Amino acid sequence: MTTPTRPPGTDRIRTAWDTLAPGFDRYTTPHTMRFGEQVLAGTAIGPGTRFLDVAAGSGALALPAARRGARVVAVDIAPAMVERLAARARAEGLEDVRALVMDGEHLDLDDDTFDVSASLNGVSLFPDLGRGIAEMARVTRPGGTVLVAAFGPPRKAEFIAWTVGALRAAVPGFAGLPADPPPLPFRLTDPKRLAAVLREAGLADVTVRQAVMDMAFASATELLDTIRSSHPLGAQWIAGLTEARTAEVRQILEGMFRERSGGAPGAVLHTTMNVATGTPQGTPLGRDDTAPGHTARARPRSP
Repeated sequence: MTTPTRPPGTDRIRTAWDTLAPGFDRYTTPHTMRFGEQVLAGTAIGPGTRFLDVAAGSGALALPAARRGARVVAVDIAPAMVERLAARARAEGLEDVRALVMDGEHLDLDDDTFDVSASLNGVSLFPDLGRGIAEMARVTRPGGTVLVAAFGPPRKAEFIAWTVGALRAAVPGFAGLPADPPPLPFRLTDPKRLAAVLREAGLADVTVRQAVMDMAFASATELLDTIRSSHPLGAQWIAGLTEARTAEVRQILEGMFRERSGGAPGAVLHTTMNVATGTPQGTPLGRDDTAPGHTARARPRSP
């Protein structure tokens, strides 16, 4: 089994995430939403805050922000993700949530619109990472906050590391995660690199802290379902298994779970996350916003 490293085009990205949306919403979002609540608990987001969730999935940051009273716009390139986010908002009676299909590298939103723009394991997956963060900075008011949360090292993402270990034990020749270059979810594992990317997008007062996302799995089967639905790469890993190999991988994981939890079938796995924030400063005098690598703050966009 091999793992591709070249990012696919926009249409393929949209199709892949549309396909994963039902499983992602069922298995992945409950974990990431709990972490989203944890991340936002340390912010000043409250009633009236204008909040943007970029590459929102089915609402891991958008819905916790809305519960705190924020006026939320959530965008994602995959229509199926947007539909599920909107359905979650309706089910909770969260009326101030706008869920829109939109490419995060080309936000069709006005400059200086939001108090906080955030992305959880979203913008880090963009083919053009710098443009994605620059767009978040553009639509955030000067003095506001841009927040980007992304995976730390793969070995500290236990739900992935455990699955890779079980696959290597059960599947001869399983390649695992490529290291050079790493897959997109792990391109910002170095806090210094993450900070540099935010500064390159024109953000000031950049800070990066580490936080732990705890993921409680009831069984090894639930873990494999989560891996299958969390990312196209994980879907490829599981789809490539025969029924016998799947059973073997599950048996290995069950043993690891029992060891972690003292004999119980489930376990809590831990994932280190890098959480970065920065502050837009407005358009510096004399800057050429038409120069390559710059995104003009002053050009109009439709709401």
